[in-house]
Amino acid sequence: MTKILFLCPHNAAKSVLAAAYAKKLAQERGLELVVDTAGTEPDEEVSPVVAEFLKQQSMDVSTRPRKVTRADIVSATQIISMGCELEELPLQGETVERWDDVPSVRQGLRTSWQQIQKKVDALLTKLKPD
Repeated sequence: MTKILFLCPHNAAKSVLAAAYAKKLAQERGLELVVDTAGTEPDEEVSPVVAEFLKQQSMDVSTRPRKVTRADIVSATQIISMGCELEELPLQGETVERWDDVPSVRQGLRTSWQQIQKKVDALLTKLKPD
């Protein structure tokens, strides 16, 4: 089964948005995916702005920020990094797709959300092109 791991430094905004949307889209498209999220320097909690936004969108907000582990990386089929310092990750040949152009939620939630939607949609389309 395909497992997508979304990473952002604090695991409190961009990776949370991407994972929530990927789960929703996969369910709508009938894709069997495992979607996870983590950070390199996780915050104590998901950004309240992000949590409220996801709640308004009827998406899962139950995630808690956590530090990425070697097990996360090894078990992932696809790793998406949004602004992480990859040198800090215990990578050993894994392929990481960088979405460093996704703007910070602090710069504007809507702009960040729109970029994430486009990228997640393209990623899931690539996984199941029909």
